[in-house]
Amino acid sequence: MARLARVEVFATDEVAIVHVMNRTVRRCFLLGYDPITGRNYDHRKVWIDEQLADQARHFGIDLLCQAIMSNHVHLVLRSRPDVVQEWSDEEVARRWLMLCPERRDENRRPMEPTEFEINRIVNNKEKLASLRSRLSDISWWMRLLCQHIAQRANREDGEVGKFWQARYRAVRLLDEIAILSCAAYVDLNPIRAAMAQTIDASDFTSAQKRLLDLAMGSQNLTQPESAAVEGRPVTTPRTLTKNYRSDVALRSSQHLAPVELNERNGLPGPDANRDGVRCSNKGFLPMSTTQYLSLLEWTARQRRVAKAGRTPKQIRRLFKLLEISADAWNELVRNFGRLFSLVAGKPAVIDSHRSRAGGHRYRARPAARDLLAKV
Repeated sequence: MARLARVEVFATDEVAIVHVMNRTVRRCFLLGYDPITGRNYDHRKVWIDEQLADQARHFGIDLLCQAIMSNHVHLVLRSRPDVVQEWSDEEVARRWLMLCPERRDENRRPMEPTEFEINRIVNNKEKLASLRSRLSDISWWMRLLCQHIAQRANREDGEVGKFWQARYRAVRLLDEIAILSCAAYVDLNPIRAAMAQTIDASDFTSAQKRLLDLAMGSQNLTQPESAAVEGRPVTTPRTLTKNYRSDVALRSSQHLAPVELNERNGLPGPDANRDGVRCSNKGFLPMSTTQYLSLLEWTARQRRVAKAGRTPKQIRRLFKLLEISADAWNELVRNFGRLFSLVAGKPAVIDSHRSRAGGHRYRARPAARDLLAKV
């Protein structure tokens, strides 16, 4: 059976939240320590981290979550064509030329485009329209990311050919429970893989970046008293590992979309970021950063039965609002990647969803339907 085209699941002209994952060829540890060859490629995680921050500055796409592992990468992205439509023609041209520059400096960094280079795009209306569409296209985000890392790694190794195993895997997140559980699934990847025990030890994840910023107070994040877990504050970052101790670890999470989606107090509309560090200031979860990190810490502890402890009131209230049990939540976060294909959400939401052009129906997998039968 032919696989469904990406445009049937999500397209550049609509706001969509998508979980994407790509794996290195043959699942080799080409992004971390390779026990077969004894070589360490952790520096390539830094490459990806820097490239993600750069793309978040120029694309019309919000980077919600990230986890860079030794042989694969997880991202949660939100396309923002509504933000791109606010950009002038000159801004569209400038952003594209920063992503695909015509000139670079001696350090291979993109140079600011000249007026001539910008006008050459602005005066070509057909190309301009195409580039405006690309800037909110998740497929183009992944194309530039994967191409940049593959070329750089192949050049370092003196190799040619494929670096990534196949085209990236994408699952559209249809509702709140899918977004929240997928975010936790991505941020807890190192803990689930036994590469870390706590969030502050989970290098190259968005959760660690947010925790570091929270501790340093670099983003005026609200920390209501109710956000603490039964009076216990969120763990502060430890001394980072040698592979992640330098400038990458000290860089703030400002290129990530904020956690809290506060539409009551926030301005309606695209809420584009004016500082040039990310696409927009719009959050994606109905909770604060502290509450989200507390939920992650509690979920991570459930892996260690002896330290699981009781479920805090704040988290019990959340599960009640989501109409899900603690056991179902833990199963959902642990096996999110196996439970959903193409689209994710409550069975009723998946059943009612249709593909864009063909009107194809989606079906929840039996395991997901059984797990979320009462949701």
